[in-house]
Amino acid sequence: MRVRGRTAAVIAALLLSPVVAPAGAADAAGAVTTGPCAPVPAVSRPPRPVPPHADPAARAVGGPALATTEQVRPAGTPRPPAVAATSWLVADLDSGDVLGGCGPHEYGTPASVQKLLLAATVLPKLDPRRTVTLTHGDLDIEPGSSAVGFAEGGRYRIETLWLGLLLKSGNEAANALARLGGGPDGLPGGLRAMNEHARQLGALQTHAVTPSGLDGPGQFTSAYDLALIARACFADATFRRYDTTRETTIPAQPALGEKAFPIQNDNQLLYRYPGALGGKTGYTDLARHSYVGAAERNGRRLVVTLLGAEVLDKRGWEQGAALLDWGFGVPRGAAVGRLVNPGELTAGPSASATATPPALAAAGGPGRLDPVGHPWSRPLFAVSLAAVVAGLAGLLLALRHRPDHGRRRR
Repeated sequence: MRVRGRTAAVIAALLLSPVVAPAGAADAAGAVTTGPCAPVPAVSRPPRPVPPHADPAARAVGGPALATTEQVRPAGTPRPPAVAATSWLVADLDSGDVLGGCGPHEYGTPASVQKLLLAATVLPKLDPRRTVTLTHGDLDIEPGSSAVGFAEGGRYRIETLWLGLLLKSGNEAANALARLGGGPDGLPGGLRAMNEHARQLGALQTHAVTPSGLDGPGQFTSAYDLALIARACFADATFRRYDTTRETTIPAQPALGEKAFPIQNDNQLLYRYPGALGGKTGYTDLARHSYVGAAERNGRRLVVTLLGAEVLDKRGWEQGAALLDWGFGVPRGAAVGRLVNPGELTAGPSASATATPPALAAAGGPGRLDPVGHPWSRPLFAVSLAAVVAGLAGLLLALRHRPDHGRRRR
């Protein structure tokens, strides 16, 4: 017996489609969507790159209410402040609760907030006391892009490279750290490790092409993914120490005739927001302004992520601060989704072939393989296929016991 082609297609679509509440309506979990993100005015900017095909499974990671292009918040809470960003998210660093967002799974271009993925991936691998020599390749960065001022042939401790990366967003520091963290394969190995770590964290919409966040073809992330990456960073005490350092001195290089010089932290949240824990700024002409910031208030630690922001009346960090203020006003326990835990979406070979990872179960079910074939969406394929097969098998069994079923030709 065969199931009608249209029936099978409908069943598959139902299995694969995320559930989203209508605009202005609360869903069963108490989330409410409140219309599109704040409109971003027309500005002179390069055309936005075409993102990968939207994968329903990746869009629903963390909960079905997050699979929206609109603003979403817990029912009964005030509207978030208007910000000039194409997407954003606020989450609790400790509980993992997502308090609200706008298009949290929309693809965006990261700019220098990508350096957080580099830190999450490589920082645990490198001895901060080790002294290394910077190469010509390390200093091969886009002219005019952010740099610390390290010298070619200079010898620096790895800890100094991290401080240069996080305080001044040094692109040459990013190249050096990715090279050192990539093992025998150097920089390409570092990039591979970054992408593998993103998938392990559950950041399925993230794909790094450059370690610094300088624009590259096929390089994307999302506000949700950035929150996962930031959560991993802020769980590391060494990262927190580096990221909250306000000023340090880059040592002299006598053999090269280079004098010592001071650098300051560019993240204004540290200086102007009570309880600030750090974060990262980013900007390219293509990405516009991106921002990640974290703060603590009354024992509660929140993180905010923004992509595609314009600076109108507020800078990127000020938009983040406004959203943090809103997030601290959301009652504890009120949430529209959650941040998945590392490894939750990448079940080992011993896992049941038909088991659905908890995050996808919470998201309303599994998804499908992105037809573009992006490698960061592949871990969900086996789960997706198993769920579709199980669903169709159930339908076949039900139809077999119906008296009015008919045979279809092959």
